Amino acid sequence: MKQAITIGLDLAKNVFQVHAIDGSGEVVLRRKLRRAEVDSFFRSQPPLTVGIEACGGAHHWARVLENLGHRVRLMPPAYVKPYVKRGKTDAADAEAICEAVTRPTMRFVPAKTEAQQAAGVELKVRQTLVRQMTRTVNALRGHLAEFGIVAAKGIWKVVDLIGVVRDPDDRRLPPAAREALLELVGQVEALRQRIDRLDSAMVRRTRTDETARRLATIPGVGAITASALQALVPDPKGFGSGRHFAAWLGLTPRPHSSGGKERLGRISRQGNALLRSLFVLGATARLRYAKKTPEATDWSTRLLARRPFKVAAVALANKMARVAWALLVKGGTYTMPAAA
Repeated sequence: MKQAITIGLDLAKNVFQVHAIDGSGEVVLRRKLRRAEVDSFFRSQPPLTVGIEACGGAHHWARVLENLGHRVRLMPPAYVKPYVKRGKTDAADAEAICEAVTRPTMRFVPAKTEAQQAAGVELKVRQTLVRQMTRTVNALRGHLAEFGIVAAKGIWKVVDLIGVVRDPDDRRLPPAAREALLELVGQVEALRQRIDRLDSAMVRRTRTDETARRLATIPGVGAITASALQALVPDPKGFGSGRHFAAWLGLTPRPHSSGGKERLGRISRQGNALLRSLFVLGATARLRYAKKTPEATDWSTRLLARRPFKVAAVALANKMARVAWALLVKGGTYTMPAAA
């Protein structure tokens, strides 16, 4: 049998699929592997290139195979999909991965370390808790609104609603409804405590990490965004410029041009949704502060004067992402530009 030099590995929970080719592109091996057989199979192979889709478990297997001496290349699943021929099967996916990894223009994803993955898990857990908190608060607001009890917008205004539920002398709420809503109140308070614990841990690490402290000097970037940048962007030098980084986050317009006519639509919203939302939230906070201080004459204030609020927020988030990339790659801290 000819010697394989490139392998496409389709990951799964229990049954993995291998597709191997030699230097001329001829198929030399198609095989299924049980999870327990993957390590022994690659130990028996000489150093070769292994292509894997960047999905769940991909970074773990990338570290395992790299420790065995192989060259692992992770690829976004969306870039592998065009190489799948006809129906989708594990064998077809492995063949598509093997073909995609050999393309000279393919874009690859750097493998994350265990520390970076742990930080990413912390961010995702926090996001899950925030989502649960939002659902519970909305349920509490909706049920109380049925009895004519309404509070102003904002998460901090929920304290007034909690006070109504906990007040046994408030006759607007029937006893049976109060007893049921106390369960939601307890869940809201427990979720708030869990989120605060995660936030405190991120702030403590930001104060001790030199890179996170430099990122936090950017207006609108706090401890959570700084932690997310370090966890979700393992190799910032892989982007050619700050614009490439902003485009990867989905903060640039989606082009639909033809015949020499340039057409730019809405932002693409590709890339990491969590990191993009953190930048937009930070930009929104900056613009709200700028509206309260009209004497400021910086770029964001001038933009807000001629563009809608949300458009200005996304544009400012784009600029913040470029600045963050520059600090990650070139070092230094953010310096506020001189007023015009």
